[in-house]
Amino acid sequence: MPSRHLARSIIMQSLYEWDFRNKNQGELKKIIERNIKELCPDAEDVEFIYNLAKGIMKYRSQIDEIIEKAAPEWPLAQITVVDRNVLRIGLYELLFGDHKEVPPKVAINEAIELAKTYGGESSGKFINGVLGTVYREIGEPGKDEGKPRRKEEKAENAGEKEEEKDN
Repeated sequence: MPSRHLARSIIMQSLYEWDFRNKNQGELKKIIERNIKELCPDAEDVEFIYNLAKGIMKYRSQIDEIIEKAAPEWPLAQITVVDRNVLRIGLYELLFGDHKEVPPKVAINEAIELAKTYGGESSGKFINGVLGTVYREIGEPGKDEGKPRRKEEKAENAGEKEEEKDN
């Protein structure tokens, strides 16, 4: 299992326990420490785990509001604990994470895989629907990266370069 996927699994399981037991924010670090020791004592990317958890907690209220808006027929309290926390991970990476480190489509795919692994029968579809909606609403960041540009854009840039040479 790739290191980052395992890290997200540890985060998801830690958030699940934290959320299920209605713990305070300070307890999450202890839960993560225990889960790393039990589930993956030789985890390579421990810093990624803690940074992800810290970011999710920092933006949790905003993330929860976004979940409520993107899935209005599902009040936050009625979303399963697994799905709620997979959405928190996915939305944090999608909206607040470093897109160079974790591209938006990777964040979505990883969240869907977590949902399929830990959630119910329809969790993957639910997560995909919510994250896909948010992704489209924010303008599909990174969508055009690496795509060939249109002929007009190439021509405009060529014209600008010619002007620079003349100056």
